[in-house]
Amino acid sequence: MPENFFGEDVAARYDDDTAIFDPDVVDPVVDFLAGLAGEGAALELGIGTGRVALPLARRGVPVHGIDLSEEMVARLRAKPGADQIPVALGDFATTRVDTRFTLVYLVYNTIGNLTTHEAQTDCFRNAAAHLEPGGCFVIELGVPDLQRLPPGDTMRVFQASDDHWGIDEYDVPTQRMWSHHFQRRDDGSFELVSLPFRYAWPAELDLMAELAGLRLRERFGGWAHEPFTGESRKHVSVWEKP
Repeated sequence: MPENFFGEDVAARYDDDTAIFDPDVVDPVVDFLAGLAGEGAALELGIGTGRVALPLARRGVPVHGIDLSEEMVARLRAKPGADQIPVALGDFATTRVDTRFTLVYLVYNTIGNLTTHEAQTDCFRNAAAHLEPGGCFVIELGVPDLQRLPPGDTMRVFQASDDHWGIDEYDVPTQRMWSHHFQRRDDGSFELVSLPFRYAWPAELDLMAELAGLRLRERFGGWAHEPFTGESRKHVSVWEKP
């Protein structure tokens, strides 16, 4: 079983990040996913505390989830409507549920929590195994900022405020990265939480999809169907099961 990086220390304050729960952020995600799910059901890999799953379920889409973190799922379970969402505890790269879906999705860079190429490839195979023919696998993932770093630099600040500093650190030979979060505590001191990731380029994900029997259907620069260009900071990619 892989290590759980979202234990109690992270789960206890995950929902405090009000920016990612803002309706202006969540609603376009739900609109996009509900349109792909159609009359079918959806499976969220890395369902967490239900930031996307709960509003998607309120739109009438039957939602299931897989997540490794009991602590994150406990927060989900305490929320209204969560009793309608079955969740399997386990590694979302390999854990199976006995249902087929029109939509499987991974949002907010969550595939990066799988820190090896092998695990990410397994995730594509797992998604494909859960899809009905014609169903779609959706991933939201940031484009690595390496080309925007000064030569020789391996770190970038992605957020800076009085209460939180966020710094990404890259290791190019391994495609590993770490997001370091310096968060102010109630006593005024700062606590450091570092989360490991593995970054991947869109073309690498397309190869993983091909190995899993999926084909690229469309790729956007955001949830509002923005064009994906060389300046895009993230992509929302949709692969289809023939």
